[in-house]
Amino acid sequence: MDQIKNWSVAGAVDYKGFPADRSTTGGWVPAVFSLGIEICERLSTMGIAVNLVTYLGGTMHLSSATSANIVTDFMGTSFMLCLLGGFLADSFIGRYTTIAIFATVQTFGTSLLAISTKLPELRPPPCHAAQVTQCQRANGFQMGILYLALYLIALGTGGLKSSVSGFGTDQFDENDEKERTQMAYFFSRFFFVISTGTLMAVTVLVYIQDEVGRSWGYGICSISMFIAIVIFLSGTRKYRYKKCSGSPIVHIGQVVVAAVKKRKIELPSNTDSLYEDFHEDVRIQHTNQFRCLDKASVVTKADYEIDGSQTRNPWELCSVTRVEEVKMAIRLLPIWATTILFWSTYAQMITFSVEQASTMDRLIGHFQIPAGSLTVFFVAAILLTLGVYDRVIIPLCKRWKGKPGFTNLQLIAIGLFLSAVGMVAAALAEVRRLSVAKAYGTTMTTLPISVFLLIPQFFLVGAGEGFIYTGQLDFFISQAPKGMKTMSTGLFLTTLSLGFFFSSLLVSIVKAVTGSRGRQGWVGENINNGRLDCFYGLLAALSFINFVLFLISASWYKRRTTKHVPEMEIIVKGSSAEEKQ
Repeated sequence: MDQIKNWSVAGAVDYKGFPADRSTTGGWVPAVFSLGIEICERLSTMGIAVNLVTYLGGTMHLSSATSANIVTDFMGTSFMLCLLGGFLADSFIGRYTTIAIFATVQTFGTSLLAISTKLPELRPPPCHAAQVTQCQRANGFQMGILYLALYLIALGTGGLKSSVSGFGTDQFDENDEKERTQMAYFFSRFFFVISTGTLMAVTVLVYIQDEVGRSWGYGICSISMFIAIVIFLSGTRKYRYKKCSGSPIVHIGQVVVAAVKKRKIELPSNTDSLYEDFHEDVRIQHTNQFRCLDKASVVTKADYEIDGSQTRNPWELCSVTRVEEVKMAIRLLPIWATTILFWSTYAQMITFSVEQASTMDRLIGHFQIPAGSLTVFFVAAILLTLGVYDRVIIPLCKRWKGKPGFTNLQLIAIGLFLSAVGMVAAALAEVRRLSVAKAYGTTMTTLPISVFLLIPQFFLVGAGEGFIYTGQLDFFISQAPKGMKTMSTGLFLTTLSLGFFFSSLLVSIVKAVTGSRGRQGWVGENINNGRLDCFYGLLAALSFINFVLFLISASWYKRRTTKHVPEMEIIVKGSSAEEKQ
């Protein structure tokens, strides 16, 4: 038995279902194969998202507000579908099969998008009128094909995002010191790989889309993902696979359903009588918060067979530990809710800010920067922020405070504050741009004002993402219950999804309120005739209010967790002492 433990990896199997051999499976090479999929996913998703708004307005002849909402709905759906991908991977088909299926779906989506941008029948006739309202808009069939392509890509992205990072870490054994170090290195390089894919998307790919052709740009996405799939499948014999363990979403549903079914039952005065089937070493101590959920652990006569033996239906009776896991997840929700708005401000960087750039002077000598490539400053700010934090701030904090940098909540707070300031900078830049538009005429295609005026808003929000992305990911992974670790990434990604959806909702509300009675409104057909500065100002005000709410939520969360930690430590130490006796 000891010999088997030495060469095999606990909890992992090979492609035939036998215990995984440490010497022939897993490690860096298989993990890198999964990173290739992630690079191509970023290349496709971001290469489409950052430049899609100019295609919708310039080629499909849609208004600014409609174009922005299509982009944010596409991005929001992509991140929301991560929950579906995670559920399928955890409960039914595993991460390997999930990656293979959804990467293929995304390849079909980008191929269809390349075709739709190539065929003249799938777009309205060209129009060079100054106002988009004077052009023939895309009809229902043309938009239907475009939506089909976009949401196939969104479906593929959702499935991939939920599984790629997890499958990569599956290639390392947490119980082996050498492989544990390699896994930490893999995590540190994962976000770098994401940023590299994004950087390629907003520079090379956007340039090809604007200067060579949209179909060429999207075709490159299809071909690169196809090659990545082939490389990924070639490592089938080398991978380590983890068996499906069930979805935490199902566990949460079981607790809620059981509590609802027993809502009329009174709670016992002694909590020791509540049902518990977890081993003492991994139990979570009962807490008095959200006591309505405790009813899921109350044992009733219905939980016994006719012969008196106890039988457990997880939809009618749940353990105390399972209930406490749900309580811990609920405590995360205030922090979760107050980070959503950041991604609404982020959405402006790939929608309205790109539209702003398309109306400004983008020449450097004889080279014209593609409007979508302005997001390179956004990506550069992320990489610069992470570099400065890793190389400067962390060492200084270790020297002065003895702590390795800021806490995850502090990182999130910094990111929220920078994004709020970024929206102030965006509003001021738009005031300047609109004054030039009014002076030279709102129908002028390229205004005599440098696009570099927009750099502060890209840089501030980009730096904010560098802090908040790191802080959020660390917070949800480290604070989520141990039995729900696989759901923590999905919980984090839903903040991105809801942020994009909220941006669409806010744009629709602002357009309806300010654009009534035939008026242009703040956002509408042409941003030169609107008041985008007011919209940015509204977002800035909401961001500062949200920042205050986050500080309150963070303070509440720290008080609740600090209150329970000592009690949990006593239980664990007591259990250990009893075992030693």
